[in-house]
Amino acid sequence: MASNPTAQVRLERDGDVAIIWIDNPPINAGSAVVRAGLLKAIDEVVLDERIAAAVLIGAGTTFIAGSDIREFGQPLAEPQLPTVIAAIEACPKPFVAALHGAALGGGFELALGCDARIAAPETVVGLPEVTLGIIPGAGGTQRLPRLVGVPRAIAMVCSGERVKSAAALTAGLVDQIAASDLCAAAVAHARNLAGRKQRVRELTVPASETQAVADAAAVALKAGKNRPAVVAAIESIRASALQDFDTALAGERAAFQQLRTSREASALRHQFFAERESAKHPELVGAAPRAVQTLAVIGAGTMGTGIAIAALDAGYNVRLLEQDGAALDRGDARIREHYAARVSARKMASDVAQSRQDRLRISLQWNDIAAADLVIEAVFEDLVVKREVFARIDGLARPGAVLASNTSYLDLDAIAAATSRPQDVIGLHFFSPANVMRLMEVVRGQATAPDALATGLAVAKKLGKLPLLTGNAFGFVGNRLYAAYRRQCEFLVEEGAWPEQVDAALQHFGFAMGPFAVADLSGLDIAWRMRQAQAGTRDPAARYVHIADRLCEAGRLGRKTGAGYYRYAEGNKPMVDAAVHALIEQARAEKGITPRIISDEEIVRRVLLALANEASLLLAEGVASHATDVDLALVNGYGFPRWEGGVVFWARERGEVALSADFAWLAEISGPGSRIGDPRVLLPSES
Repeated sequence: MASNPTAQVRLERDGDVAIIWIDNPPINAGSAVVRAGLLKAIDEVVLDERIAAAVLIGAGTTFIAGSDIREFGQPLAEPQLPTVIAAIEACPKPFVAALHGAALGGGFELALGCDARIAAPETVVGLPEVTLGIIPGAGGTQRLPRLVGVPRAIAMVCSGERVKSAAALTAGLVDQIAASDLCAAAVAHARNLAGRKQRVRELTVPASETQAVADAAAVALKAGKNRPAVVAAIESIRASALQDFDTALAGERAAFQQLRTSREASALRHQFFAERESAKHPELVGAAPRAVQTLAVIGAGTMGTGIAIAALDAGYNVRLLEQDGAALDRGDARIREHYAARVSARKMASDVAQSRQDRLRISLQWNDIAAADLVIEAVFEDLVVKREVFARIDGLARPGAVLASNTSYLDLDAIAAATSRPQDVIGLHFFSPANVMRLMEVVRGQATAPDALATGLAVAKKLGKLPLLTGNAFGFVGNRLYAAYRRQCEFLVEEGAWPEQVDAALQHFGFAMGPFAVADLSGLDIAWRMRQAQAGTRDPAARYVHIADRLCEAGRLGRKTGAGYYRYAEGNKPMVDAAVHALIEQARAEKGITPRIISDEEIVRRVLLALANEASLLLAEGVASHATDVDLALVNGYGFPRWEGGVVFWARERGEVALSADFAWLAEISGPGSRIGDPRVLLPSES
């Protein structure tokens, strides 16, 4: 016998145990209609004398993977989640949560409100709300510390940690792991609990050393950059040990309600939905990825070995090829040192590390390319060199293999033209270090086949990357944005700001590093070579700043030479250098520029406008697939603060009228030859 409180919630009976199924695909989000259905089902359990206990379980592949995030930016519909959990706790009959897939956020809070939790072997649990600029708002900061203690709760909540079932069992977050039939195990456990309640809220928070709590808070604040949600989460978790449950619970809810309507939470939700949007490619519907088991990586330098590590970690077989034996040996050693360090730091079991290394084959024999389903070129960023490599690949790779270039700004079509199969050629632009950085650009050439492109996207996802589909244009999306950003910063210095002021202003805004410190870190010669390559095609009327070129001509190439925009001594700490100031003053004088005082506010505004302008051009030219891809690129590849949402988020907040006026102003200050886009292309919401 079954009843349907709502279309998304149904109640079945197994003897004296009610089984409440949550069926709200694809992830069983805890939306208002689900909450209403649960409340009705709980009422039915309370009123039916034949029911002794109940089980909550998710249909499909997951329990509840989180709340419906779309609700957070508007008034929350009743019943709210705390009401549902209160009803479970008030019911005299025990409830068991049967967890599988993901029980995250509100889903895990609901489970913590039950009397017991049974998990399938591959379950993950956690409270990731802080990553969205809020805190758990349905008792997560109060019930979790009662199970794991305050220091561990701070670490879990503030990092958004996802805990796998085995570790969850050890920590006491779940009571049992079901060996086979999850529902049957949960029903049996519920039946054994009949007549007994085990409310987490009634447990005493385990005693913790004051220093342990302080240390956990300090670590969380540093990692979380003292953002408001991190601060509020720590305060709420600490309150669990200092206040009675209901008082602390009310404080948690008040903080949650205040944070969820904040600009920061809105910006972080924007990033969340931007990631969903980035995966939508109507033009690739029906294009099945080609099968990939073995990758060949050509080039055993820093980038090539990083790509190889990422592929090994994802379960691929890897062939690492070089034409120089010493370079190949260095690459092999770099990979083995990486895994040895992981084992030494206890971040990977030795047998796992060994199994990954066993899937690596290094070779000087380019004939080994024939075994690969995907060939990734990662050699020197020079078009002539890359065309030579692709011509060689063309004669060795098997028919149907996907051929990928890791170029960061070169013409993919020119590279593909060196082969007889341009339809198989794509760009896979990894960001360095390739095994760490999440962002990846998947580049479409003029002749690229849809299934080759789909293969690049599928491989990127398997590597754990965030893939952005881009058109073939100089610098693609990411580096073209960064070039506009760096160029505006150079204009600011030429007009009167100093590099250290620009860096400080942008770091205060939230960038991970300032542009001039970044340039020194990566090496000024890299961008110098790129500018030299573009010199012949540069618009003579375009404004051009020579300061970076003068630094390179003086041998100041950044940290690696001990001097760039800054001077470096022990510990690589950047120090302001009078010689750089003198060089900048000379460059200004040569152009007849009288320096003026530039405020930090102007620095930030001009940088954001330059980025917004470049974003509008990228969209108008079809280089970026979605407006929000710009924000994903900036946040995940270039240190733009996630809590600011991105430049498209910023532009949409300003509106068309304000942005149009700003773009007109940008044209004036950027000088002749500047390209100004149409701000309207940034404004329509795509999510």
